[in-house]
Amino acid sequence: MTALIDTNVLVYRYDPRFPDKQRIATDLLRRGIGDDSIRVPHQAIVEFVAVVTRPLIAGSPLLAPEEARREAEEFLSQFSVLYPTEGVLRLALRGTAAYNLSWFDAHLWAYAEHHSLDEIVSEDFQHERLYGSVRTINPFL
Repeated sequence: MTALIDTNVLVYRYDPRFPDKQRIATDLLRRGIGDDSIRVPHQAIVEFVAVVTRPLIAGSPLLAPEEARREAEEFLSQFSVLYPTEGVLRLALRGTAAYNLSWFDAHLWAYAEHHSLDEIVSEDFQHERLYGSVRTINPFL
């Protein structure tokens, strides 16, 4: 089974404020590397860099910009990264209407649907809901 990973999974891998989620994300990503069962949309890597370099309430970001860029490079070499096409964008537009998803969630769903992936792994969707032919899984429940 091949799954599409959302930004929150990548971020939790580096967020010590949530040790249980960090452990789950780390295990999930390691397994995905080992059995090549994970795909990452390019938008998740872009969002990852933005999120982990933004200062937290305490003042420091999760990662320094150079660390975030290095980790993004690692993601590019460790995972199959999916890039948008006209078909993905058109499907995302339909997903916003059909499922009342936000643009970014619809875009994520469109990647999975377009590439015939079985699951989206994210905490941002209803757990085990089926959107078209794609099931959403929240690994942090």
